[in-house]
Amino acid sequence: MNESCYLDGQASLEGLTVLAGRARRLILEMTHRAGMGHTGGSLSEVELLVALYFGGMRSIDPSRPDRPDRDRFILSKGHATPGYYSVLALRGYFSPELLETFDELGTPLQAHPDMHKLPGVDMSSGSLGQGLSCGIGMAMAAMADPSLGSFRTFVLMGDGELQEGQVWEAAGYAGALRLPGIVAIVDCNAVQLSTATGPFQAPDAVAARFRAFGWDASGVDGHDLAALMPAIASARERAGRGPVVLVATTVKGKGVSFMEGRCEWHGKAPDDGELARALAELGS
Repeated sequence: MNESCYLDGQASLEGLTVLAGRARRLILEMTHRAGMGHTGGSLSEVELLVALYFGGMRSIDPSRPDRPDRDRFILSKGHATPGYYSVLALRGYFSPELLETFDELGTPLQAHPDMHKLPGVDMSSGSLGQGLSCGIGMAMAAMADPSLGSFRTFVLMGDGELQEGQVWEAAGYAGALRLPGIVAIVDCNAVQLSTATGPFQAPDAVAARFRAFGWDASGVDGHDLAALMPAIASARERAGRGPVVLVATTVKGKGVSFMEGRCEWHGKAPDDGELARALAELGS
């Protein structure tokens, strides 16, 4: 597929679906080659990232990754870089061939994203719970400086990550200020490092807690691109009036039957046989 046919990052629903499938193959090939990487959470975030980078975010330009008025993105669940890097490559920030260097010595594709080494990365991340605070800072900067064009900041968090207290300190601060410009997205895949996240992190419970902190909260199927595209557009528009969270119901390891919903695939790479099985399931 030639990604250059997507003018200004816009793609048809069929095109988005093809891109999501290609991203999944790249994730599996990348982690297999490196012998490490967070496969399950990368597979669960694919449609969220495709929807953002191919239509959901405004004024992003791979040829000008530092464009001042661009929407910003923070991967707060910073371990899920195989998914992030795959979509950045498909969007044209760098050649997909660079994915072959994932986690090698000296590569810009570190296990956690580094904003000083890789174009398109707006924040270095990895320590869980910090992304929303930084996103709120970016939103405040956009509000303070009209020359920045009132950009939006999107922060993708994991449901397990919400157990970090800093998330709720940040949520309370933004809610109390009715801070515009911030859109949090929660990848609710129901599985963390070694266990299920449990009912306290279920999508309805997460949305209710954000509402209690003063956020506009809504839910969406995180793998349904037909629902995601309008949901993200609506969240972006509503963020002009205050903080917004989109709680996305997803599946850990989505697309590969023997990985789906399994905590052991949180930080595991497929071996030769598992890669062959997984790619066969995904098809061409």
